[in-house]
Amino acid sequence: MEVLQKEIEELKPWFHNLHLPDGVQTAPDHWLGNFPKFKWDEISSYIPEDLSGWRVLDVGCNAGFYTFELARRGADVLGIDVDTHYLKQAEWAAGKMKLQKQVRFQQMQVYDLARLDEQFDLIWFMGVLYHLRYPLLALDILAEKNKDMMVFQTLSMPGETAEKDTWDRMINDRQDLLKEGWPKMAFVEHKFAGDPTNWWLPNHAGIEAMLRSCGYKITDRPGHEIYIARKDADNPGSLKTWNRSEYLSATQQDWQGEVGNKIKK
Repeated sequence: MEVLQKEIEELKPWFHNLHLPDGVQTAPDHWLGNFPKFKWDEISSYIPEDLSGWRVLDVGCNAGFYTFELARRGADVLGIDVDTHYLKQAEWAAGKMKLQKQVRFQQMQVYDLARLDEQFDLIWFMGVLYHLRYPLLALDILAEKNKDMMVFQTLSMPGETAEKDTWDRMINDRQDLLKEGWPKMAFVEHKFAGDPTNWWLPNHAGIEAMLRSCGYKITDRPGHEIYIARKDADNPGSLKTWNRSEYLSATQQDWQGEVGNKIKK
C-alpha cells in the first residue's frame, strides 16, 4: 500500500479520481468531489451494459476514468489526449487495473483523427469542445469516424430555450438572431474560469444545432450539459449535403481528387 501511495504521489497532479482495485483513490480530495465518477453515475444507465465487440474512442481521455469504465463493459477503447502527463497516468492505471489488452492510449489532437483509418461504434466527447479553437471542424471529424453513438458534454451558456424555426431569414432580418433560443456560441477572447484554452461556450440551441448539422439526433439528456446523440439515418449531415471539399481541404485530404472522381462517375 505504501508503494502504491508513493507512485500516486509521484504522478501528481491528478484531475481524475481513479478508484483502483484495492480501494485506493488517486484524488480523494478533489475540489469537484468524486470526479468524474458522479458524471459517470449520471450517464452509465444510458450506455449498454455489454459493450463486447464495440470499438470506442475517448477524446481527451485524461487519466482514463471513462476509458476504464467502458473497457470493463467489454469495449476495446482508444483514449487520446494531448497531455503526456495524463497519458502517463492512464498507462500506469491500466496496468493496475489489468486492462492493458482492452485499452490503448495515444498522444493526439482531435484533428489528427481525420487521418486515422479507424471507425468507432461509440465516441466519448466530454469536456473537450470548449477547449478547441475549431470546434465544428472537430465535430465533423468525429462524425466521420463514428458509426452510431456519441456521448457529448461541454460548458455552455445559461438557458434551455431552442427556437424551432431557424431555417432562413432575409439579409436585413437579423433581430431573431438575438433571441435566447437562437443557436449561438459565446467566444472567449482571453480566459474563462482562469483558463486560456476555454474558447467557446455554446448555448443549448447551439449544441443541438451543431449535432444535427453533423448528422446526429439527440436521444437523451442524462444530466446538465450532457447529451446522448445517435447517427440519424434521415439526416446525413452537412458533409454529405454541402461543400465537402472545404472539410477535405481543412483536414489536408485530397479534395480535388475526390471531387474529380465524383464528376467522372
